[in-house]
Amino acid sequence: MRPNRWPVLVGFLLVAFSAATIGGLATASSVGTWYLTLHKPAWNPPGWLFGPVWSVLYTIMAVAAWRIWQQAASSLRSGALRLFYVQLGLNAIWSCLFFGLRNPGLALLEILVLLAVLVVVQVRFWRLDRVAGRLWLPYLAWVSFATVLNATVWWLNRG
Repeated sequence: MRPNRWPVLVGFLLVAFSAATIGGLATASSVGTWYLTLHKPAWNPPGWLFGPVWSVLYTIMAVAAWRIWQQAASSLRSGALRLFYVQLGLNAIWSCLFFGLRNPGLALLEILVLLAVLVVVQVRFWRLDRVAGRLWLPYLAWVSFATVLNATVWWLNRG
């Protein structure tokens, strides 16, 4: 374990929840208005579920990245942490595209890129630390689900 690891965990949590805040601000402008007018599949989760799910996901992705940070310095570790930050940016951008710009089609293209990055992060985290790899799985699963949901919403509202 590295010295001063606890302040670094707080840093990872702050960075993760900063991305959450950006996404939340973009979402707030449309979720109670425009989003309600969209056609959605019957299996669309209720609105109250998103906040708690995302809170847990941002927490566990920060803990996973923190565990990677604690590994021995290597190019694999450095690359994994860089991709962690890239995916946080992509995560925030998705909310800006979908809710801020009200563009599910563009958001769908972007979430496909995000999903590809998350798969690469999954592989790298798994190689470096199995616990971090396991922590990453719920996030990967949720974004996979969100990708299908985004595609369905786009399809149902394409006209």
